[in-house]
Amino acid sequence: MAETPKGLVDATPGIASLPVIFYQVNEAVNDPETSFGEIASIVNGDAALCARLLKIVNSSFYGFPSTIETITHAITIIGTAQLRDLMLATTVMTKFKGIRSNLVNMDSFWRHSIACGLAARIIATLRQESNADRFYVMGLLHDVGRLILFMAIPDRMESLLTRCLSGENLLHLLERDMLGFDHSEVGEALLKTWNLPPRLTEAVGNHHNPGDFSKQPVENVIIHTADIIANAMQLGSSGGGAVPPIAPGAWEEIGLPTSKLSDILNQVAAQFTDAIQMFVEES
Repeated sequence: MAETPKGLVDATPGIASLPVIFYQVNEAVNDPETSFGEIASIVNGDAALCARLLKIVNSSFYGFPSTIETITHAITIIGTAQLRDLMLATTVMTKFKGIRSNLVNMDSFWRHSIACGLAARIIATLRQESNADRFYVMGLLHDVGRLILFMAIPDRMESLLTRCLSGENLLHLLERDMLGFDHSEVGEALLKTWNLPPRLTEAVGNHHNPGDFSKQPVENVIIHTADIIANAMQLGSSGGGAVPPIAPGAWEEIGLPTSKLSDILNQVAAQFTDAIQMFVEES
């Protein structure tokens, strides 16, 4: 049977589903009859998760002037969808263990992912998109398919990394050449398996191959651009080596003046250390 993105996901042990508590919260958030207190009660059932979420909402990531002491209070301040998205972010980072260190430095991998998430969130905020936190999650997860490849076919990925680091080509192009698909497609297959929203899965699946931006959801161009920014700032690495080029027309489709680019870079740099402490050290 030919290798496929979904086949690799299905063959990776322990990866096919998220913790039950995430699906419980997601179902509650999508039910308009569910109260804030009921959602908080579900989250409070996992003390470690509860502590991580409160740490995040009390950080400079949000910059609220007063301390938020309960999940119920957090929901009233940031909203149910935002809390669910933060829960997804901090949950996913605990899923990938035991990947060979000669393939990827996990600390560096998550640093790159967090930088991409921050850039995406900042761009979305400047564009006044609703629920900017969902863009953070998209950015955080954009390279997750590469972790599947490292787990499922480590020897072949080691060969590809060697070729990439020798300057032969960008890693995602080598993946396509050898496998017939790249890590973005594997990531999309994983997020579909997790039953995550289509706009999230599509943005992950197209971050290296965005196509005609005028025909795509805004999420695609934002995640593509945020990935380029994170690579250019050299904040961590997912193993790809050189900075891939930005797609023609991407910045124009973002719709922000070029003067805002320096603001985005400055904000990513200012938020990066705190974001690492929140997400990586708790993973």
